Amino acid sequence: METSLRPLTLGELLDRTAQLYRENFLLFAGIAAVYTGMLLIFSLLQIAVQELLRANGTLHQLQWVVWSLSGVTMIVAFILSGATVAANNRAVGWLHLGQPATIRGAYTSILPQLGRYLWLMTITAVMVWLPIALLYAGYLVMLLVYAKPHGLMGRTGTAAVPVEAHAMGIFIGASIVFLLLMIPAGVYTVLMALRYSLAIPACVVENLKARPAIRRSIALSKGSKGRIFLLFLLVVAVNVGLLFLTQIVFLVMSVQHHGILPAWIRAVQQVVAFFTDTFVAPILAIGLTLFYYDQRVRQEGFDIEWMMQAAGMAPPAAPEAASLQVRDVGGEANPEEGSGSVHE
Repeated sequence: METSLRPLTLGELLDRTAQLYRENFLLFAGIAAVYTGMLLIFSLLQIAVQELLRANGTLHQLQWVVWSLSGVTMIVAFILSGATVAANNRAVGWLHLGQPATIRGAYTSILPQLGRYLWLMTITAVMVWLPIALLYAGYLVMLLVYAKPHGLMGRTGTAAVPVEAHAMGIFIGASIVFLLLMIPAGVYTVLMALRYSLAIPACVVENLKARPAIRRSIALSKGSKGRIFLLFLLVVAVNVGLLFLTQIVFLVMSVQHHGILPAWIRAVQQVVAFFTDTFVAPILAIGLTLFYYDQRVRQEGFDIEWMMQAAGMAPPAAPEAASLQVRDVGGEANPEEGSGSVHE
């Protein structure tokens, strides 16, 4: 049982995030690898299909095959990303409370409610990104409907379209308006992302439906948005740093090959991206789940409630009690697995 539950400072939360990740690296990497590994398989398959079509001289004629494969990849990635995030949340909750956790146990516990988690991710994504999506859609329509016919996007067919002065002025004005509107839209996106950042942990741990989980996140995130924002910045910094270190070689190669890399180099690039994504993906989920528990400790005295439940002094809440037990595929508790053990 975890007996050291207490309000944590930002530094302590980040230290706890690093500690959990370091001590259970194979667990979290294994959970993330289900998602990143499938992306790697689809990426390599897409490269193989492109090379096969190019070798047969049918790449342009059968471009729809590549597009269809990309569409299937997006759907599978969305489903697996939801499962991976939820499984990470579940594993972090168990470990933080001193419970054992396994890869199989984490995925088994969240699969019955996977549709709920995906629906929650869809709702929050729409609410967070809708203003930016609408701005980009409006700007794209302007480019296609107005800028291209007036020759502002180069040639139309084989003939050059003369650029009119007033058309160029309208295009420049629309672009400036677009950039100015992106500032408040970006601020809105950040604020909404922080507001809903604890929705998935709440949904997973407390077995809440999507809209109650969103309301729960709004309540729990009060007073902690600045700290959560710093966690986001840290994860972005780690992502950008690793992306630069691992992809700079391929960027140089792309310049040397005039933007067209050989198939084997692209395959190696995808393998490197697999390891990078597997390493980075769990960090945000670990941090947000720890923030979720810290806010419950601060606002609701969850540390006292948990100690009372563990001592048998208070009946546990039904949904959460079920979520705090590690179960194997058959649904029975596995007493032989120790805390932080690895992990199928």
